[in-house]
Amino acid sequence: MAELTTVARPYAEAAFDIARGKNALPAWSTMLELVASVATDPRVSEALASPKLGDAEKESLFLSVCGERLDADARSLVRVLIESDRIGLAREIRELYEKRRNDAEGVARALIESALPVSDAELADLTSALQRRFGRRIEATVRAAPELIGGARITVGDTVIDASVQGRLAVMATDLTA
Repeated sequence: MAELTTVARPYAEAAFDIARGKNALPAWSTMLELVASVATDPRVSEALASPKLGDAEKESLFLSVCGERLDADARSLVRVLIESDRIGLAREIRELYEKRRNDAEGVARALIESALPVSDAELADLTSALQRRFGRRIEATVRAAPELIGGARITVGDTVIDASVQGRLAVMATDLTA
């Protein structure tokens, strides 16, 4: 995975620089999501892997699936990725681009897993506390996780805050067996 990230990073940086220069960060997020979706479609992947198709045919096929939803710069990126046999990195490129965009916009994404439903008021309080802790605007996604038994587990970047019953039981089990 680290190798894929290393290879994908220059493409993601180039996309970010173009998007920032054109004040089009959200539009590029949408375009890169489309490119990643098309690139990971099994039928498209199979066609792109065919030795019977040249780069021009592969590019034409790929861009025809995308339709008119890519601007000229995004089409150029697709061309470069196909010519360098790196279109398979589209998902990693999109993820790196989004991380760079979030960093530039001061945003952190949080995954809040809760054993019980989270009310709007609880979510607002939790989001506010996370914003104070991380010093960034938080965009939260809430997921029901009944396996937690009670409480919640929050993931922001590489930080995991486990305030779940399941997490506490795991710590207790470790302490008892140590």
